Parts: sequence; C-alpha cells; structure tokens
Amino acid sequence: MAQATTIDTRLQPTVDGAILFDGGALAQVGGADFDPAWFEPLHWRARGAVAAAGAGRGTIMRVPLPGGDWTLRHYRRGGLVARVLGDRYLWNGAERTRGFVEWRLLAALTQRGLNVPAPVAARYRRSGAHYRADLITRWLDGTQTLAERVRAGTADAGDAARVGACIAEFHAAGAYHADLNAHNILLDAQRVWLLDFDRGALRAPARSWQFATLARLRRSLVKLGAARDGDAHLDRTFWGPLMAAYEQALGTFAAQAASGSVHG
Repeated sequence: MAQATTIDTRLQPTVDGAILFDGGALAQVGGADFDPAWFEPLHWRARGAVAAAGAGRGTIMRVPLPGGDWTLRHYRRGGLVARVLGDRYLWNGAERTRGFVEWRLLAALTQRGLNVPAPVAARYRRSGAHYRADLITRWLDGTQTLAERVRAGTADAGDAARVGACIAEFHAAGAYHADLNAHNILLDAQRVWLLDFDRGALRAPARSWQFATLARLRRSLVKLGAARDGDAHLDRTFWGPLMAAYEQALGTFAAQAASGSVHG
C-alpha cells in the first residue's frame, strides 16, 4: 500500500476543451497554468527529453523530469471501430470524457493510498460531436510488468502471493479494473501496482465483478504461456498461491470493515 497523497485538483479551460490537473505538477515544471503543449510528444522531443516507454493501442511515452518522470498516453480506440473513428470518441459531456473519468478515479485511489500511478493531468479537445483525449501520470521507476516476468520464466509463488494480496486490497475498496491483465500489473522489490484504469470505476464490492476480473487475469496468463505445462501446473505454482493470498487478504479487509476500521 502506497502512502496516501493529497491531490490539488484544478480545472483549466482551453481553446477547444479543458485540462484537469494536479496543482502540484506546476511546481515541478514551472508556470502559472498547465501548458497544453505538455501533452504533445513533439514538445518533449524537441528538447531531447522523451524515451519511448511501450507500445500498444494507446501511445505511451516517458518524459524525464526533475523530481520524477511523467508518462504520456494518448487514447486510441481498439477493434473494428478504430478503422472508422481512430482516436475520436463521441462527446457526452466533459466529465464523461475518457481522460477525465480515469484521472478522477486515479486521484481517488491515490488519496486512499492504493498503488496506482498518481495522476498529473488529463485533457480533452472537442471537435463537434467528437473529442480526443490524453492522460499524464507519474512514471513508476524500477518496476517490471507481470507479463515480462512470466515470459522470462521468473514469476514465482512469492510474486503470485503479492499480486493476489494487492488485487484483494483494490477489490475491498471497490476499485473495479475493466481490463486487468498481466501487462497492467507492475512489480518492484516490495510492492505491486495496478495500471490503466480506463473504463474503471468505484463499485460496491461484489463477488460477481471481482471473480470476472480475476478470470480475465488468468486468461491473460494462459495466453502468455503460463499454462504451457498444463492448468494443474499453473494452479500449483502460481494461480493457487495468488488465490490463497487474495482470499486471505480479502477476509482481513472484511474483518476490519466489520470492526469499524474501514479501508481507505
């Protein structure tokens, strides 16, 4: 569990939209307002300050900065609809834009002390019936994805137990992750972090969505080859320890809630 952090929420109108940001970020880069150019990879490339941090449907870039790096992500659609709309989403109000929803959820989870990348800023740019969106979060240094560990053959029962306990902590807090897979789980020497809360939400804890989230994670592990020696091997070496730690941690949080020590 990370240390609970206060987020200084600010909203700044722009010519074609708005920026939602943590006021603490301004002290890091200077300025009275959040510069829209800070969402642009070209802005940072011109200063020789960008390193690619990954690939996939959303464009991810790492920006080295004094006091802690940032991660830039531009929202892009997936599937067949991407051929038509690309990176455009249907406008349904500022507070329902993908970036704003995820930023506010990350802010809530950060302030509860849950292990997520702290939000820096979110932006939407509206054009008629559509908008485009971007998100900036804090870069988590010294971490490795669970997918990388599985592919390298280094993921062990200890990792599994830490991942299970971490997921239980999020579930006890009602934090729903819409696409929990091995690529969205980061591990460092002591902690486990969950990434990419696009389409996530805070919900009343319920076994239905909790088990659906776990089932999605298991499918991603199988897809990565974690079950190449059979399901029984996966259950014995990784999934079993993960679920045992998950159930134990979930029980602990339930007992704390019943005694009046509510999580977060």
